[in-house]
Amino acid sequence: MRALTLAGVLLFLLGAALALVLGPLSWLAALRWTGLVLIVAAGLRGGSLTYWIFFSMLLGGEIGLDRPQLAEHLRVLSDIFLRLIKVIVAPLILGTLVTGIAGHGSLRRVGRIGLKSLVYFEVVTTLALFIGVGAINISRAGEGLTMSVTPGVAAAQNAEPMRWEDFLLHIFPENIAKSIAENQILQVAVFALLFGIALALLPEAKREPMLKFCESLSATMFSFTNLVMYFAPVGVGAAIAYTIGHMGIGVLLPLGKLLFTGYAALTAFLLLVLLPIAMLARISLPKFLRAVAEPATIAFATSTSEAALPRAMEAMEAFGVPRRIVAFVIPAGYSFNLDGSSVYLALASVFVAQAAGMHMTWSQQLVMVFTLMLTSKGVAGVPRATLVVLLATASIFHLPTEPMFIILGIDALMDMARTAVNVIGNCLACAVIARSEAELQENA
Repeated sequence: MRALTLAGVLLFLLGAALALVLGPLSWLAALRWTGLVLIVAAGLRGGSLTYWIFFSMLLGGEIGLDRPQLAEHLRVLSDIFLRLIKVIVAPLILGTLVTGIAGHGSLRRVGRIGLKSLVYFEVVTTLALFIGVGAINISRAGEGLTMSVTPGVAAAQNAEPMRWEDFLLHIFPENIAKSIAENQILQVAVFALLFGIALALLPEAKREPMLKFCESLSATMFSFTNLVMYFAPVGVGAAIAYTIGHMGIGVLLPLGKLLFTGYAALTAFLLLVLLPIAMLARISLPKFLRAVAEPATIAFATSTSEAALPRAMEAMEAFGVPRRIVAFVIPAGYSFNLDGSSVYLALASVFVAQAAGMHMTWSQQLVMVFTLMLTSKGVAGVPRATLVVLLATASIFHLPTEPMFIILGIDALMDMARTAVNVIGNCLACAVIARSEAELQENA
């Protein structure tokens, strides 16, 4: 099975690489389809859900290349998948977090986990920012770039940077029904945290009925997630098909150096930061990689962290992290531990200065890193979030905004990788915090 899968993948990648050089030729399409057939043949012998999601990504890419008009119409399938996932997120967080606080352990332990999580988040995201700055200074991808403004500039320029006080206010819900309807993860988490604390302070007779309801809600939403995951290959494949069909594979060429720098920086972050952390925390890498493979793949294909959140929570609980830690760390991490986004924001900010012909000293870049450490915490749940943060950075450091919109041409492709790294980083944070509490039992 492995040999057949490897042969199929190699044939597909060979056909895709030659298409970039030689153009869309029929024999290259036949080569790629042969590869896909081999992958299907191997999968019929016992392929997992993750296997079929991977296959659907390749199939979606092929449909996007061969039938871009059809691929445009497939977006509805990916939107259906995202809607089915998003409807799970708020009830799942509400049920698991309330159960974790009110049903297990003391309130002092919850506070200790929260403090450890926030310290961990700040250290790791700061390292991510430094890696982003270092990568763009090495590649100098912005130097000598011919600027041309992409469509959508006018709409993006109207986006107002989110101030720190606005983000702080945005954390607290004014109406829990509204927060759930708008899928405001952090607001739901704050409500669940306070609700769980209040429930824990009640006498057992009054606490028990609500606790049982929340436990039942959590179990139901995990079961709901398992049902929705059967549709994941279709939704993921449709998302990839739409991206390739809408943008075309040629979008890689003009900004290939920046795209390569971004992927190299994210890879360096995984190897130089997350890998040593996992080793120091004595996390079993093979088991952890198997646990995060599916949520990371979903995040990569959909470019949406929310799409991977329910599966990530379920995977880390199966990995051996207690539910109360999973329920606290992952929702908080979606606002405070966006490692991939941090790498990208640092890289993109210096790229803007390079593209505009501005020279930033190391001291200026250092100040920018610590500014981004604060402003990047407002990324979660904000439309055009990275662009909003970049605009805020540009206004603070007097950078021109026009080069910023060049990045929009490949932002969708950059977003895929940084979203996957966000998910991997949050899953690892769960395991590290559990290990620090001596509660990690690796079951995967």
